[in-house]
Amino acid sequence: MKPSLAVAAFLAVALIPSPAVAHEKPGLTMRGADVSTLQRSIELGQKFYDARGRRGNPYEILEKAGVNYVRLRIWNDPTSGYSNKEKVLKQARAAKAAGHKLLIDFHYSDTWADPGKQFVPKAWAGHDLAQLEQDVYDYTYDICTSLKRQGTTPDSVQIGNEINVGMLWPTGYVNNSDFTPLVGLLNAGYDATKACSKRTQVMVHTALAGNIDAAHWFYDGITAAGARWDITALSYYCMWHGSLTNLATVIGDVKSRYGKPVVIAETAYPYTTENYDHLENIMLSAAPCDGIPATQQGQAQEFAAVQTTARDAGAIGVFYWEPTWTGIAGNGWDTEDIENSGNAWENMATFDDSGRINPYVRWLR
Repeated sequence: MKPSLAVAAFLAVALIPSPAVAHEKPGLTMRGADVSTLQRSIELGQKFYDARGRRGNPYEILEKAGVNYVRLRIWNDPTSGYSNKEKVLKQARAAKAAGHKLLIDFHYSDTWADPGKQFVPKAWAGHDLAQLEQDVYDYTYDICTSLKRQGTTPDSVQIGNEINVGMLWPTGYVNNSDFTPLVGLLNAGYDATKACSKRTQVMVHTALAGNIDAAHWFYDGITAAGARWDITALSYYCMWHGSLTNLATVIGDVKSRYGKPVVIAETAYPYTTENYDHLENIMLSAAPCDGIPATQQGQAQEFAAVQTTARDAGAIGVFYWEPTWTGIAGNGWDTEDIENSGNAWENMATFDDSGRINPYVRWLR
């Protein structure tokens, strides 16, 4: 439904900071979008449209909305054949061609790695810690140098994805607050990245933006064990990680405590409660946070609030997770059955079911 001119005018003022305000604040230099599923959507025939309904290149449509950084996850050997080395190299070329910087999100798995699971890739099964450290080094170096050779050197990488209690379980799982095995893996990834490109920034990413005590436990632990990293990365979803006030506290604290820039590596918010495929959506509530409705205006309002909060607390970047993952048939979440598994996230995308970008969403400086 087309909003009234009054609503549009209000949102234009409320959601986009004035030049004077933007000038006074340090600004978000990493304005990111994780578009890892975009390549398959395009191959399946999904079309994308700008705010005026004109068909265009989705990377360029995102750029006009303020995006300057693309995040791509990489899995070692996924059954789906997507987010593997070949596909990531191809997608990196498309992103760089559109002028975006590049963040590579190493899961070190053949499938999803997150706080609840960190599966060792099949090819590394049975390897001890020393061999896994070598595996991480060799794999990270290979991917980075392959990207470098084609002219798409990553500007940033994540050594692991949402590693709240470690990676490459069980070897890299943090037992009894012993961070030594995990740090061996993290430093292998760090060293490989710097051997490939000294300018590439290395992130350590957790989903701990809602829990300052857990963030201290983790980042204090890897610091004491000698971890090396350049940027502290956090996931923040208001429906799971609490208030924006708490987010500001955590960002400010970890920035000063560890002396490193902070990035929100993932965030998102629904624009509708409608479901456009056979799989029930993860987020169903009409007002998941702070009474903000699941509408296009509400999505824009929440995203703007997250960005403003992060910026004011001293963060340097915010990434929206999967803004282009529409409900097109065949682009499912399950790496074992991508054709039929469905998408539980399409109502969190910033492109609607027809492929048109939310006209109110902006990535803010």
